[in-house]
Amino acid sequence: MFAERLKNAMQGAGYDVRSSVLEREFNLRYWGKPVTYQAVRRWLRGDSIPSQEKLQVLASWLAMDPHQLRYGGEKHASIQEPKAAWDVSASSEERRLLALYRSLPAEQRKTVHQVMETFAKAHSN
Repeated sequence: MFAERLKNAMQGAGYDVRSSVLEREFNLRYWGKPVTYQAVRRWLRGDSIPSQEKLQVLASWLAMDPHQLRYGGEKHASIQEPKAAWDVSASSEERRLLALYRSLPAEQRKTVHQVMETFAKAHSN
């Protein structure tokens, strides 16, 4: 049933239900070791269920409750972090840079992330 809920959530969010789409979109949002095409294919076929950490990323991407995605049924109350205040107060330049960053392919986004972390560490010393 998890596979059906995942497929329905992808369709509801406006994505094609294909392993290649799921692999790409998940890996854009997950900063751990990238998942493989075969792994997401198993999710969509119902052969396996992602770990809780990965399930959280999926649920966030698909704008649904993680418990509901995993188990189905009614939505349960969950503990969530408050939304970051900087989203509201970002300058136009920051919003433009964020939009550019989001438009990059996954590998380039990871490179930019590493460069920014390096600059931040150098600046804090």
